[in-house]
Amino acid sequence: MKKRLALYLILVSGLLSVRAQLIITSKTGAHSFPLISSGNTAGIFLDSNDFAVVKKAATLLQRDFHLVTGIKPIFNKQSTNIIIVGSIEKSTLIKKLVHDKKLDISRLEGRWEAYQINTIANPFKGVDNALVIVGSDRRGTAYGIFELSKQIGVSPWYWWADVPVKKKTELYVKKNNTFIDSPKVKYRGIFINDEAPALSNWSMEKFGGFNHTFYSNVFELILRLKGNYLWPAMWGHAFYDDDSLNIKMADEYGVVIGSSHHEPLMRAHDEWRRYGTGKWNYDSNEVKLKEFWKQGMRRASNEKIVSIGMRGDGDEPMTRETATSLLERIVKDQRGIIEEVTGKPANQTPQLWALYKEVQDYYDKGMRVPDDVTLLLCDDNWGNIRKLPKLSDKPRSGGYGIYYHFDYVGDPRNYKWLNTNPIPRVWEQMHLAYSYGVDKIWIVNVGDIKPMEFPISFFLDYAWNPSKIAADDLKKYTQQWAAAQFDNKHAADIADIIATYSKYNGRRKPELLDENTYSIYNYGEAEKVTLEYNNLLAKAEKLNKELPAEYKDAYFQLVLHPVKACANLQELYTNVALNKFWYASKVGETNYYADKAQQNYINDSLITLQYHQIMNGKWNHMMDQTHIGYTYWQQPPFQKIPALKYLPPDSIRQVEVVKGIPVVFGKGPYPKMHSEFSNYVSIEAPHYTKAINSNKVKWKVLPDLGRTGDAITTFPVTAADENATANSPQLQYEFYTYSKGVVKLNLYFSPTLNFHNNPEGLQYAVAIDDEQPQMISINKDVNNQKTWEGWVANNIIIKTSAHQIDKPGKHILKYYMVSSAVILQKLVLDLGGLKESYLGPPETK
Repeated sequence: MKKRLALYLILVSGLLSVRAQLIITSKTGAHSFPLISSGNTAGIFLDSNDFAVVKKAATLLQRDFHLVTGIKPIFNKQSTNIIIVGSIEKSTLIKKLVHDKKLDISRLEGRWEAYQINTIANPFKGVDNALVIVGSDRRGTAYGIFELSKQIGVSPWYWWADVPVKKKTELYVKKNNTFIDSPKVKYRGIFINDEAPALSNWSMEKFGGFNHTFYSNVFELILRLKGNYLWPAMWGHAFYDDDSLNIKMADEYGVVIGSSHHEPLMRAHDEWRRYGTGKWNYDSNEVKLKEFWKQGMRRASNEKIVSIGMRGDGDEPMTRETATSLLERIVKDQRGIIEEVTGKPANQTPQLWALYKEVQDYYDKGMRVPDDVTLLLCDDNWGNIRKLPKLSDKPRSGGYGIYYHFDYVGDPRNYKWLNTNPIPRVWEQMHLAYSYGVDKIWIVNVGDIKPMEFPISFFLDYAWNPSKIAADDLKKYTQQWAAAQFDNKHAADIADIIATYSKYNGRRKPELLDENTYSIYNYGEAEKVTLEYNNLLAKAEKLNKELPAEYKDAYFQLVLHPVKACANLQELYTNVALNKFWYASKVGETNYYADKAQQNYINDSLITLQYHQIMNGKWNHMMDQTHIGYTYWQQPPFQKIPALKYLPPDSIRQVEVVKGIPVVFGKGPYPKMHSEFSNYVSIEAPHYTKAINSNKVKWKVLPDLGRTGDAITTFPVTAADENATANSPQLQYEFYTYSKGVVKLNLYFSPTLNFHNNPEGLQYAVAIDDEQPQMISINKDVNNQKTWEGWVANNIIIKTSAHQIDKPGKHILKYYMVSSAVILQKLVLDLGGLKESYLGPPETK
């Protein structure tokens, strides 16, 4: 048992290196004292007058100890070794220790959500040792308690993903250690949204709806993940109105409640349908709207962030005729309501104004709100941040926030079914935001919560302390997360599966896939992508057989299901494409591939059924989301198989079918560099020949960020623009051609937006050999809706430039940094042989 515990602690130590230090040890002796040993347990001491969330967290800690060890600690029972938990403000136990100079809290005082964990000797008469968990405020104390829960072996996802606890019979605490931690981003939360049909059906079946029993599980999860903020479910639901105990539950857990970007003054959108009178129009219905909002503020007595401003009814844009002056008047009147209801100046109530969609246009045209209001900047609903402050901007007391998306309903297509969010991309965009000073609010739309478990963990971990997780740490982070949910033996393989399936899904959302996405004609693309997914599935199923039985339900939810479902979906579309290809030739393979596609379609339902049956139906309905049969952006009410072709037996031509795609080889022999192959050259961006840095700018590979490999950019992301000169930051790529003449260079970039609204957008420069560098913008035309839809649907921006190659032989392509935050993934030189494909041709070596 001690050997297994030691292995577990090594594993947990790796996990905590991201954010915290290890306080639990497997060693007994002079430098440790037992929490659980030989059937005896340390008592948990707390003040009954402490905050409700402190008592709630302590009760959960008591239960967690019981889950891990089979022994339940007794509250306030004196023993040789004890655990003391409490807040600075309300705990008489903590105050006594401070008064007796046995506890130093000087590094906690005045800090937001900070906690301290340390050991002290002889805290009270008759007690030898104490582990003290003290917080600067109510949530800080709770975070310290849940940190201990995590370290003894209880995953934050123990209930939401059925991750089993790590069983142990002995637990020790290191003596003479002090650990202090606090968040870098003030408000860190999730938005339950687009919750029908999956979460709505599930919550109705299990809880009777989005009531306090449902939300108690959500609040606990948020706290265990060290979050503090929630936008509740809102489509057809109303947090304060659906269950009067919801507000009480939020206060007991200490979770800050907000409302979405189009729900002012704590009123849910659906409440206007229930109780509103007249139109949702301030010009014509000001009196009724004011009273509606006033009631919302009177009711919301809990800790909150109040959304201000106004959008059209049902999250629609305001009318084109809406004037900035009207919106400024609305905000002024709303702040007047806040002051009237609270009896305090408006700046004493936290508020946000979300620059969502067209609202950002009002800001860009000069609309302003008071300085204490947090400007909630937004992504484009597809994970690309639209706007960031400049380093030169005057600081705001309200600061800046980000509203980000893991799930979305809207153009160019809904994506709600499965996790499609590779964390390298999330890291890159949120690192960009944090580097520009966005640290007041980070909130992410997580849809139904499940199946976004992994990216939710990452988002909140990263929000806690962005400086602790670098781009090079993401592989390690994923392995550590996998180890914390499962076991150390399989952690690396599980992490690879999670990272790989989310990378594949990030290439193109499953809802956007069809038989034409990947080419069956060129570069063996469709066959290769399908094989990659099936190989990943084989690996996932092999691991499933090796895992201990207690992990299988969690493994299916977090790992196997998304791989199994997406591998089958990709195979479906490949078979549909092959069915149509062979139909044109009227050969027998036509019906063979039609039958295979039919089976894939049936398998999709069977995979969903398998998910709904695990844990005796605990998660029934969570995979109700339709994902096959889209005809436009909105989801289909029912799934529909793609159209298939069948040939009657008497019309089938009897010919020998040669499977596979012929490959046309270029000339040889090939030099040891990137060489022309079939009249093109393809290079993954990090495979440069030479990188030239400057004193202020360094090139940095971003692992696993590209659609087909890694990516590369310059750090810091806040660096000023550069000119394309011989000594400026650049990458050089040597390549060899057998052709000459005018060639086209295609550069593949992540779909980063023009977040500073520069007239020329984000730029780079490029030249071949001794050419004058060409200056090119990657996103100057961001306002073109169709162009933007192409970028996000394909998850790439491809920019093309023309160049002259005078003679065959070795050449040097020079790629110059002009703007920071430009992410280069791939370079493809078309010498007349480039063929159409989704991912571009494979690298030529």
